[in-house]
Amino acid sequence: AEAPSRSSDMFDEIVMAEERFHGEGYQEGYAEGSHAGVVEGRRYGSLHGAKIGSEIGCYLGFALTWHCLLQKCMDEKNSKKIRALDSLIGMIQKFPYEDPTYDKLQEDLEKIRGKFKQVCSMLNIQSDFRIGTERSSLTF
Repeated sequence: AEAPSRSSDMFDEIVMAEERFHGEGYQEGYAEGSHAGVVEGRRYGSLHGAKIGSEIGCYLGFALTWHCLLQKCMDEKNSKKIRALDSLIGMIQKFPYEDPTYDKLQEDLEKIRGKFKQVCSMLNIQSDFRIGTERSSLTF
């Protein structure tokens, strides 16, 4: 009677080992996948954030430079342009760079882009803002 119980014990051990290895393999795979997802998400977030920062920074530099240039010759036309530039500068300064979870980030970014295009139109400047992985450029 001992021989059948030994073989059934061995059989149970084999079945249990398979279940145990399956469970361990699943846990290891899940942990590795989670880690890879976090790393990939962080990399994507950094790249996307850098592109937005570069774009906004370029708009701000453009606006501050034109603001300075137009102040040298104050007339009615220039005061309208300066008001538009002030509006653009204000929008950029209120933009919440430090909050990646800001729910209206894309909406506010589109408003800034629209204001930038309006300002370029007022200044008779053809704007083409492109962001690449290697470089960013503002061409006129």
